[in-house]
Amino acid sequence: MERTHTPLRVWFWAAYLVASQTPGISAVQFQRQLGLSRYETAFQILHKLRAGMVRPDQDRIGGKPDEHVEVDEGWIGGRTRGKGRGVTDKVLVTSAVEVRKRKPGTRLEKRKAGRYAGRVRLSVVPDRSAESLCGFVESAVAPGTQIITDDWSGYVSLGKRGYKHLAVTERGDPQVAEEYLPMVHLVFSNLKTWLGGIHHGVSHQHLQAYLNEFTFRFNRRFYPFNAFRSLLGIAGGVTAPTYAELYSGQWKHPRSSGCG
Repeated sequence: MERTHTPLRVWFWAAYLVASQTPGISAVQFQRQLGLSRYETAFQILHKLRAGMVRPDQDRIGGKPDEHVEVDEGWIGGRTRGKGRGVTDKVLVTSAVEVRKRKPGTRLEKRKAGRYAGRVRLSVVPDRSAESLCGFVESAVAPGTQIITDDWSGYVSLGKRGYKHLAVTERGDPQVAEEYLPMVHLVFSNLKTWLGGIHHGVSHQHLQAYLNEFTFRFNRRFYPFNAFRSLLGIAGGVTAPTYAELYSGQWKHPRSSGCG
């Protein structure tokens, strides 16, 4: 908010809407709802707030003996017009999701064998190499955690890196995926639906910022009103991008995993 000409009430409305509403809000929706004259103002405000959605001292997920973490990677994006048949512009994203047990006696205990998704971490990665994938895991997941992945070679060295690693032979079988990697696939499904439905796709340059926003709200989905307070608290201690930095590509969005 430093040196801004935008009224304080607009900033607080933006923080409230982007933090507490389940689907968040796009810059176009925000511009219309608050009657802002310029789209660029709405775009910059929301990106400044997204910079405050990653806590600098963020801890790693997992680490509890009765929980495990599912890890997988997927492509975000689609076919690009005018570039020929089969040519796509996609970005590789990797995700780690805690799998927690529901407390006995709860009415939801029987769903998903009494398990649910805990915290999530999402990050853009350059490729599917062991350096990229295992590097993400090391920065996002606590050592000693049991990790379940598919049998891609990029995850082979996780056992040597201090994790209890179980590799599942999936090979595109939906039944195997549903049994062993249900939570991380659900996260990817929700992420793609959100990016396409609310934002109608996002640029590769800013994709990490939207992953941070998705992660922030997902991890606070049971306490949506606390998310507003949390966002203001984190944002007060981090640096936000300027409009020029956003469009020039000089600004590097923080990663919710702490890697890169």
